[in-house]
Amino acid sequence: MRTKIEATWIVGHEKGEHRLLRDGVLVYEDNKIVHLGLDFDGDVDHVIDAKGKLVCPGFVDTHVHSGHRASHRLITDTGRPMYYGQPFLEISVPKEGKTVKGDPRYLKHGKAGADAALALNATFTVAEQLRNGVTTFIEFGSQLSVQEALLAEVTRLGTRAYLGPGYDCGRWVGDEKGRLKRVRNDQMGLDGLEVAMGFIEKYNGAADGRVRGILVPREVETSSRELLERTTKIADDTGLPMATHAAYSVIEFHDVVQEHMMTPVELLDEIGMLRPTLNIGHGNFISDNPNLNYAIKRDLKLMGDAGASVSHCPINIARRARSLNNWKKYQEAGVNMSIGSDTYPRDMIMNMRTASYMGKIMSDTYFAATAGEIFEAATLGGARSVGRDDLGMLAPGALADIIIIDFSGRNSLRYGPVRDPVKSLIDCGVGDDVDTVIVDGKVCMENGIIPDVDIPKLMADAQAAGEMVWESLPEWDPLSRTAEEACPWCYPMGE
Repeated sequence: MRTKIEATWIVGHEKGEHRLLRDGVLVYEDNKIVHLGLDFDGDVDHVIDAKGKLVCPGFVDTHVHSGHRASHRLITDTGRPMYYGQPFLEISVPKEGKTVKGDPRYLKHGKAGADAALALNATFTVAEQLRNGVTTFIEFGSQLSVQEALLAEVTRLGTRAYLGPGYDCGRWVGDEKGRLKRVRNDQMGLDGLEVAMGFIEKYNGAADGRVRGILVPREVETSSRELLERTTKIADDTGLPMATHAAYSVIEFHDVVQEHMMTPVELLDEIGMLRPTLNIGHGNFISDNPNLNYAIKRDLKLMGDAGASVSHCPINIARRARSLNNWKKYQEAGVNMSIGSDTYPRDMIMNMRTASYMGKIMSDTYFAATAGEIFEAATLGGARSVGRDDLGMLAPGALADIIIIDFSGRNSLRYGPVRDPVKSLIDCGVGDDVDTVIVDGKVCMENGIIPDVDIPKLMADAQAAGEMVWESLPEWDPLSRTAEEACPWCYPMGE
């Protein structure tokens, strides 16, 4: 089937970079783009009217953690200083002998009620991604049952994803005084790698090729050197991309230096992991960051020389009082920058705006982190991180992963007059402006509606699940706090 899209604005691609096209047409046949230009004389089976709208490549979200993020509601404007602003330590570390309740990511596989909870998380995640124009996402290392639930929803709703069970050699618990205590088991990491490879070998290429595998040793500090070396060897042999959290935490940076006598990035370099298809989660606490006061500053050069990819999650780190220092330096060093939503909101447009504004502030120039650079990171940068040259662009031969963005502002005056569509999008847009999502040539969302997803019910189910998480906090919190003690109300509650 051949479809033509007639649009006021198109972000096309030519000679290795994005190009703007005014009052043009895009034609795709089956799952590939066949034409891009000012007109098209051939026959088509269907025409999509995108007048007054922007047609562009679907976003590639390079850092996703599945879930409805109810647990993150417990650390808004608060937290324990001992964690140095690292959010997952706040919401995933239980008291010793307990497990985090109410969040299916921490339930044992097959536990009563787990399947329904996992399905809710997966539906919420994939639907939110589609609703915000994400056509490809990378899940950052959740356990096997989470990956299986995501696989089912990706298959059903039609998006594209890189999936693979995460693995590590130990997690944290809170001791009897609420202090961090690491539980280490190197064999667990190796066993986890086998589980991950079993999943990848079974499902790589599933959903008509929309699902691909990725190797995810969850964090550098929780992975033994042997585990990282084995991961690298498999990546070398198979061509699979990799992802890991590295240079993302003050605690992680200190622990890796203490154990290996080198920084996390230096360790990855020595092992041979640094490459464009290594997605470094956050990568903001590198030796070059002045806040770490580390005397030898060469991490940025190592990452840049290797062309390694960083999944920059600007909103997630900004609300924990952290930032990337800085966009201009990373870009000039040769680091492949991509954009991730991490936890919430999975709104790539809002994340692009935050990346641009924070990039300007931290770079001390409004010429840094431009709209074009940020948009490229959210499209081409993400595609490069998984070694794809058929995603993140609209050009003949590329896959038909296309989104249409409505500049009406949903009956508001938010956009005002539009001169440059990409600049207007990043300055004024939100995910709700995404009107249509096409993945692999199939319409997955039209007029903001995803078939077979009941958004009001999904929200109600997520609210109910959240109430369970908040109510159960005293049972597993290292300090046995109630939700109100952990995260006080913004104002006193009225009587």
